[in-house]
Amino acid sequence: MRKIIFNIFIIITLISCSAKNDDPGVEYAPNMYHSVPYEPLSQVKDEEIGSWLDSNPDDGHGEFYNSNPYNPYSMTMREPVENTVRRGSSLPYRLPKDSLELSASVKSPIEDSEDVLKEAKVLYDRYCVHCHGEKGMGDGSVGKVYKGVTAYNSRAVKDKPEGHIFHVITHGKGRMWGHGSQISIEDRWKIVKYVQTLQRQ
Repeated sequence: MRKIIFNIFIIITLISCSAKNDDPGVEYAPNMYHSVPYEPLSQVKDEEIGSWLDSNPDDGHGEFYNSNPYNPYSMTMREPVENTVRRGSSLPYRLPKDSLELSASVKSPIEDSEDVLKEAKVLYDRYCVHCHGEKGMGDGSVGKVYKGVTAYNSRAVKDKPEGHIFHVITHGKGRMWGHGSQISIEDRWKIVKYVQTLQRQ
């Protein structure tokens, strides 16, 4: 008898969950299926309109309510953590690969100092010396085999500005591949400082 009752219960449950035409059937945790969307970039605090929408939930307008009652101050987007620096604001660089000429006008946000040059030399030895060599003469262990690495003090390179050097490190040029995905923006600017000392040798 228990088995029969159990089987009937299972059948009823399965039938009640089946969808027919516009009837979605029984939905468990319907908020997961029909959550209220909030526009993330809108900070409209429309309390009067919101209260009217809350009292008319079936009129189809609730989805356009901008303020989020579940966050502080009805904001749809939380405020960033205190002292957070917006991405790209401290060391901005958004020039595409084909903007090499434009890059010449970009100035380094890194100040010149002995500490910066010490860090820059470590970074240069880590990422650049194998091709460009210790003195930037293009005679690194890879540069000797991978011909065509230009010396930093050559006529074509020695007067290039810091923005140009940074752009080449970021996106690459000629046979040199871009290192933007391997070296942080700040470290790239530090390497630029060290490359400029090799330009002047």
